[in-house]
This record gives sequence, C-alpha cells and structure tokens, in this order.
Amino acid sequence: MKIKSEKDFWAGLMFLVTGIGFAWGATVYSFGSSARPGPGYFPFGLGIILALLGAFLLFEALTIEVEGGDKIGSWPIKQGSIILFAVVLFGLLLPRLGMAITLPVLIIVSSMASGEFNWKEVALNTVILTVGSWGIFIKGLGLTIPLWPTFIQS
Repeated sequence: MKIKSEKDFWAGLMFLVTGIGFAWGATVYSFGSSARPGPGYFPFGLGIILALLGAFLLFEALTIEVEGGDKIGSWPIKQGSIILFAVVLFGLLLPRLGMAITLPVLIIVSSMASGEFNWKEVALNTVILTVGSWGIFIKGLGLTIPLWPTFIQS
C-alpha cells in the first residue's frame, strides 16, 4: 500500500492515536447517562470523534492521489525548541512572577520562533492576550492564578 499524502497520513495517525488514548483514559471515570453525564462522558466522546477523524484522514491519505505526494518537509527543530523553552519558562515563572509578567515573557519568547518577528505586532499581541487572559481566567472564571509577583503582593 502506497502513501499518497504524507501530511495527511501522519496527521491522521497522530489524531487516531491521540483520540484512542483520550477515549481509553476516559474509561477510568464514571460515564453517567445522557441526562446526567459523568466526568468520563465528554472526554470519551471527544476521543472517539478525534479517532474517527484520524481514521478518515488515514483512509484519504492512502486512497486519494495528491500531486507531488504532499511531502512533509524538514522538521523545525529550532522553532520547536524555542516554543518548548517558552512554555517551560512560563510554567516555572508563573507562581513567582504572576500572569502580568509571565504571559508577556511567554508571548515574546515564543514569537521569536517565527521568521516574521515584528516588535509592533508582538507588543500588540502581548497586550491583547494578557488583558484577555486576565479577563477570562481571573475575572471571568475566578481562577486563583497570581496576577502580580509574590514580592509585590506581600
């Protein structure tokens, strides 16, 4: 059997494995019923939907001919490392520096992974995402995420 689209094949395989993993992981929680769903009901359903989407993409990648084979290309190791570093840095700094400082650090560092880095756009994104995250997570949902550094709150 010949792979006719590499991108669809690997994306479908990733969706299929992830969906099966989530559906399987959700089986340890109670399902409840349709009228009163339990904690395993929603992740199980989403896992099945994701697995079906992956199976569909895999089928498509193996049956539908694509011009040029739709190759994946090289893996962006440098950009992926920068983004991974930004996420780890965010996790380490959030409890100490709060969302008001840590989120802009995350946005600026991860933006440096792009070949189209522009300070004006990054500054605008930083303001919008920080204010939006504060509004959604701290004000809207009432999560106990520190907004300011611990040395300022004390």
